[in-house]
Amino acid sequence: MTIFFDMDGTLADFYGVENWLEYLGAEDTRPYEVAKPLHNMQALAHRLNNLQRKGYKLEILSWTSKTGSDFFNDEIVTAKLNWLASHFASVKFDAITIIPYGIRKDNFRHEADDILFDDEERNRKDWQGFAFDADDIFKILNVIGK
Repeated sequence: MTIFFDMDGTLADFYGVENWLEYLGAEDTRPYEVAKPLHNMQALAHRLNNLQRKGYKLEILSWTSKTGSDFFNDEIVTAKLNWLASHFASVKFDAITIIPYGIRKDNFRHEADDILFDDEERNRKDWQGFAFDADDIFKILNVIGK
Protein backbone atom coordinates (compact mmCIF):
# COMPACT_ATOMS: atom_id res chain seq x y z
CA MET A 1 0.00 0.00 0.00
CA THR A 2 1.17 3.50 -0.84
CA ILE A 3 0.26 6.66 1.03
CA PHE A 4 0.27 9.76 -1.16
CA PHE A 5 0.52 13.31 0.15
CA ASP A 6 -0.29 16.55 -1.59
CA MET A 7 1.80 19.47 -0.35
CA ASP A 8 0.10 22.88 -0.68
CA GLY A 9 -2.70 23.12 1.85
CA THR A 10 -2.06 19.56 3.02
CA LEU A 11 1.46 19.51 4.46
CA ALA A 12 2.48 23.14 3.91
CA ASP A 13 0.42 26.20 4.85
CA PHE A 14 0.98 27.65 1.39
CA TYR A 15 -2.31 29.56 1.41
CA GLY A 16 -1.40 31.08 4.77
CA VAL A 17 1.51 32.96 3.21
CA GLU A 18 0.48 36.59 2.94
CA ASN A 19 -0.01 37.68 -0.68
CA TRP A 20 0.63 34.18 -2.02
CA LEU A 21 -1.43 34.82 -5.14
CA GLU A 22 0.47 38.00 -5.97
CA TYR A 23 3.75 36.11 -5.60
CA LEU A 24 2.54 33.51 -8.08
CA GLY A 25 1.49 36.22 -10.52
CA ALA A 26 5.01 37.64 -10.31
CA GLU A 27 6.50 34.14 -10.73
CA ASP A 28 8.10 34.34 -7.30
CA THR A 29 8.55 31.05 -5.42
CA ARG A 30 8.52 32.67 -1.98
CA PRO A 31 5.24 31.06 -0.82
CA TYR A 32 6.68 27.62 -1.52
CA GLU A 33 9.84 28.48 0.37
CA VAL A 34 8.40 30.07 3.51
CA ALA A 35 5.14 28.19 4.04
CA LYS A 36 4.89 26.91 7.58
CA PRO A 37 4.08 23.27 8.24
CA LEU A 38 0.41 22.51 8.87
CA HIS A 39 1.22 19.71 11.31
CA ASN A 40 3.68 18.76 14.00
CA MET A 41 6.31 17.61 11.54
CA GLN A 42 8.44 15.79 14.08
CA ALA A 43 5.48 13.66 15.14
CA LEU A 44 4.39 13.16 11.53
CA ALA A 45 7.89 12.14 10.43
CA HIS A 46 8.08 9.66 13.29
CA ARG A 47 4.75 8.12 12.30
CA LEU A 48 5.71 7.97 8.61
CA ASN A 49 9.04 6.34 9.36
CA ASN A 50 7.24 3.70 11.47
CA LEU A 51 4.80 3.00 8.64
CA GLN A 52 7.63 2.72 6.15
CA ARG A 53 9.37 0.16 8.35
CA LYS A 54 6.13 -1.85 8.27
CA GLY A 55 6.22 -1.90 4.47
CA TYR A 56 4.09 1.08 3.50
CA LYS A 57 5.36 3.23 0.65
CA LEU A 58 5.28 7.01 1.00
CA GLU A 59 4.97 9.35 -1.94
CA ILE A 60 4.45 13.03 -2.62
CA LEU A 61 2.03 13.86 -5.43
CA SER A 62 1.70 17.60 -5.82
CA TRP A 63 0.99 20.22 -8.47
CA THR A 64 2.99 23.12 -9.85
CA SER A 65 1.40 26.58 -10.19
CA LYS A 66 -1.89 27.07 -12.01
CA THR A 67 -0.24 29.82 -14.03
CA GLY A 68 3.36 30.38 -14.88
CA SER A 69 6.06 29.59 -17.34
CA ASP A 70 7.89 26.29 -17.65
CA PHE A 71 10.89 27.98 -16.03
CA PHE A 72 8.79 29.10 -13.06
CA ASN A 73 7.30 25.63 -12.66
CA ASP A 74 10.83 24.18 -12.63
CA GLU A 75 11.68 26.66 -9.85
CA ILE A 76 8.58 25.54 -7.95
CA VAL A 77 9.72 21.92 -8.13
CA THR A 78 13.09 22.93 -6.65
CA ALA A 79 11.40 25.00 -3.91
CA LYS A 80 9.09 22.10 -3.00
CA LEU A 81 12.00 19.64 -2.85
CA ASN A 82 13.89 22.04 -0.60
CA TRP A 83 10.83 22.48 1.64
CA LEU A 84 10.49 18.72 2.03
CA ALA A 85 14.22 18.36 2.77
CA SER A 86 13.95 21.05 5.41
CA HIS A 87 10.78 19.83 7.13
CA PHE A 88 11.06 16.07 6.54
CA ALA A 89 14.80 15.48 6.73
CA SER A 90 14.36 12.07 8.34
CA VAL A 91 11.73 10.80 5.88
CA LYS A 92 12.93 9.14 2.70
CA PHE A 93 9.93 9.28 0.39
CA ASP A 94 9.72 6.44 -2.11
CA ALA A 95 8.87 8.98 -4.81
CA ILE A 96 8.32 12.71 -5.09
CA THR A 97 6.28 13.67 -8.11
CA ILE A 98 5.38 17.25 -8.91
CA ILE A 99 3.01 17.34 -11.87
CA PRO A 100 1.56 20.26 -13.84
CA TYR A 101 -1.40 21.93 -12.19
CA GLY A 102 -4.75 20.38 -13.02
CA ILE A 103 -3.57 16.94 -14.11
CA ARG A 104 -5.96 14.51 -12.48
CA LYS A 105 -4.17 12.79 -9.64
CA ASP A 106 -6.38 9.74 -9.99
CA ASN A 107 -4.76 9.17 -13.41
CA PHE A 108 -1.42 8.86 -11.69
CA ARG A 109 -0.42 5.25 -11.10
CA HIS A 110 -1.83 3.83 -7.90
CA GLU A 111 -3.58 0.77 -6.54
CA ALA A 112 -7.16 0.51 -5.31
CA ASP A 113 -6.13 0.35 -1.65
CA ASP A 114 -3.77 3.35 -1.78
CA ILE A 115 -4.45 6.43 0.31
CA LEU A 116 -4.36 10.07 -0.77
CA PHE A 117 -4.24 13.03 1.60
CA ASP A 118 -5.22 16.18 -0.29
CA ASP A 119 -6.95 19.44 0.59
CA GLU A 120 -8.53 19.64 -2.88
CA GLU A 121 -12.00 18.08 -2.72
CA ARG A 122 -12.03 17.30 -6.45
CA ASN A 123 -8.86 15.22 -6.09
CA ARG A 124 -10.36 13.29 -3.19
CA LYS A 125 -13.62 12.60 -5.04
CA ASP A 126 -11.81 11.45 -8.20
CA TRP A 127 -9.31 9.23 -6.37
CA GLN A 128 -9.81 5.50 -6.88
CA GLY A 129 -8.93 4.30 -3.40
CA PHE A 130 -9.13 6.01 -0.05
CA ALA A 131 -8.85 9.79 0.06
CA PHE A 132 -8.86 12.09 3.06
CA ASP A 133 -8.56 15.78 3.85
CA ALA A 134 -5.39 17.12 5.44
CA ASP A 135 -7.19 17.48 8.78
CA ASP A 136 -7.49 13.69 8.98
CA ILE A 137 -3.80 12.81 8.54
CA PHE A 138 -3.00 11.84 12.13
CA LYS A 139 -6.37 10.20 12.74
CA ILE A 140 -5.95 7.93 9.71
CA LEU A 141 -2.23 7.26 10.13
CA ASN A 142 -2.78 6.27 13.75
CA VAL A 143 -5.28 3.62 12.62
CA ILE A 144 -3.38 2.05 9.73
CA GLY A 145 -0.35 -0.09 10.29
CA LYS A 146 -1.36 -1.25 13.77
